[in-house]
Amino acid sequence: MPVTWILAADSSRAHIYEMDLQHHATEVQCFLHEQAQNRELNSDAYGRYRGGGPGRAGHTAQPAVDAMEHEAQRFSKELGQYLEKALHEHRYDKLKVVASPRFLGLMRQQLSRSAQALIDEELPKDVSKLGAREIAQYFETHALH
Repeated sequence: MPVTWILAADSSRAHIYEMDLQHHATEVQCFLHEQAQNRELNSDAYGRYRGGGPGRAGHTAQPAVDAMEHEAQRFSKELGQYLEKALHEHRYDKLKVVASPRFLGLMRQQLSRSAQALIDEELPKDVSKLGAREIAQYFETHALH
């Protein structure tokens, strides 16, 4: 009997559920990424550069990746590592992923081809705040097949 896991995630929280044959979901693991919830990450001013000399104004520059995006990348990497380890331990055979569209893209980057091959469904929606029963129902009503 194949074991199906559901990953429901956004950039600050994730839940992994195991789905049984009756479509009941049981939580396997919960992840909270508190750094991504820290509002102070983006409250500082951008870096300032001095002008070229007296009378020349300086300017500000945005970082290549803002702090919130960096934390989302770190969190997706943490989740990817967990899923890869579980894959090698044969803890799941199919994976369903429901995540906010931006975070879904980050998760795709973190999973190996082997793990990506086990993805049965993807839904670009943030439902990470829902409970196990609601997640299972969401997949039943919004599933692609």
